[in-house]
Amino acid sequence: GGVVGVKINGKKEILSIDIKPEIVDPDDIETLSDILVAAVNEAIKRVEDTNTAEMEKITGSAGLPGLF
Repeated sequence: GGVVGVKINGKKEILSIDIKPEIVDPDDIETLSDILVAAVNEAIKRVEDTNTAEMEKITGSAGLPGLF
């Protein structure tokens, strides 16, 4: 993917963060921080989207009441 790779499990726990060395600028830690935050949030969103899709597969489109 991009300059930062985030591995996350289904429990939304970060497993690893892979940072490309060329984006690390000691004088601009703020940008690195922003990139990390965006990457982590994107990873969490992907897990949630996947979980939602999996739940829909299991429950079908009936949308069982009380599940969410």
